[in-house]
Amino acid sequence: MLYLDRPTVPWRGRLWSHLISDVSYAELHAFAEALGAPRRGFDRDHYDIPAERFPMAVWLGAHVVPSRDLVRLLRDAGLRRPKHLTRPRPPHPLRDLALRAPDLG
Repeated sequence: MLYLDRPTVPWRGRLWSHLISDVSYAELHAFAEALGAPRRGFDRDHYDIPAERFPMAVWLGAHVVPSRDLVRLLRDAGLRRPKHLTRPRPPHPLRDLALRAPDLG
């Protein structure tokens, strides 16, 4: 099932909601794609959804819950990814070249 809180988080001149799934990240990504949310809106275990997409998310079937319930739902589902468990950075050609420069002789 998909859940989101009301758009109350201000950032970059807009209000934002958080969209989660208590089933899988695959379900979350598929729903976000149907909603038109860019993949860059995914942050560890949720999508940041701007207020203007909130009505569409509800129309598509997301259940509105209080913000405090989102973390509990993620934990209960085993899908919570705390901030301290960051994923590795994706490869970047220039950064990787600089790291290997001493090996290039």
